[in-house]
Amino acid sequence: MLRKIINKIRLLFSKEKKSYLLFYQMLGFVPNDLRYYQQALIHKSSTKVSKDGYYQNNERLEFLGDAVLDAVVADLLFHYFDEKKEGFLTNTRSKIVQRETLNKLAVEIGLDKHIIFSTKSSSHNNYMFGNAFEALIGAIYLDQGYKKCKAFIEQRIIDQFLDLDRLAQTELNFKSKLIEWGQKNKYKITFELIEEFQDEQSNPVFQTEVLVEGISGGRGVGYSKKESQQNASEKTLDKINSSDGFMDLVLRAKEETDNKEIETPSDNSEEASTIS
Repeated sequence: MLRKIINKIRLLFSKEKKSYLLFYQMLGFVPNDLRYYQQALIHKSSTKVSKDGYYQNNERLEFLGDAVLDAVVADLLFHYFDEKKEGFLTNTRSKIVQRETLNKLAVEIGLDKHIIFSTKSSSHNNYMFGNAFEALIGAIYLDQGYKKCKAFIEQRIIDQFLDLDRLAQTELNFKSKLIEWGQKNKYKITFELIEEFQDEQSNPVFQTEVLVEGISGGRGVGYSKKESQQNASEKTLDKINSSDGFMDLVLRAKEETDNKEIETPSDNSEEASTIS
C-alpha cells in the first residue's frame, strides 16, 4: 500500500512525468525503474550507445520476455484447462505466443505507437510490435517480479483481449502461411524428409527440413510427415521474422539463382551474334 502511494507521488512530481503516465495508462501500474520500459521501446534499428559504451536496444529484453511469457502462459493454461493433455496445452500456447498474436496485442495496448525505430529497418521485419511486446514483458519481470508480471498477462492481456476456449479451437497451419509468404515474395520453399525412425514404443517418427531458396530455415519432428512439416514451418517463420542474418542469406541465394537464369539466355544471344 505504501509503495503504491510513493509511486503515485513519483508520477505527479517526477521530471519523467510524461513517461510514467504513458506506462501507467498502458500497464495499470507505475513502474519502479522506468529505464527498463524505455529500453523495451528501442528497436535494434535505432540502437543507442550508453556512456559506458553498451549498446541499448530491446533485443535482450525480448529474449527474456519470450521465456517469461512462455512460462506464464504455460502456467495459466495448465490451470485453466486442467484436464487437457500436453499436446493440447502446447498447441494452445503456440497460438498465444506466435508473433502474429503478439503483434495484435501490442496494438491493442497502444505499444505500437511508442516504439522507436528507423524507417530504414528491414522491410521483412514485420513483427516489430510483437517483439517489443515481449521486451515489455521482460521489463515488467525485471521491475516487478514474476507474480506481478503474471497478473499483468492474465488480467490486462488474456482476460481483456483473448478468448482461451475459442482460441484453443482454431487451427494453426504454419505450412500454409509459409507457402503463402513464399508465393507473395517469390521465394522458393521446399520440404525435405531427412530422417524417419522409431521411438521407444516403435511408433514411426519423421523429421523434415524446410529450405528457403536452398537455405535451411528449420527442422521439425512429428509422428506424421504433416506434423513434422508443420513444426519445421513454424520454426522457419519464426526465423524469417526475427533473424536478419537468415534473410540476408536467403536474399543472396535468390540473387545468385536469378542471375544464373538471366545469364544463360544472355550468353546464348552473344554467341549467336558472334557467329553471325
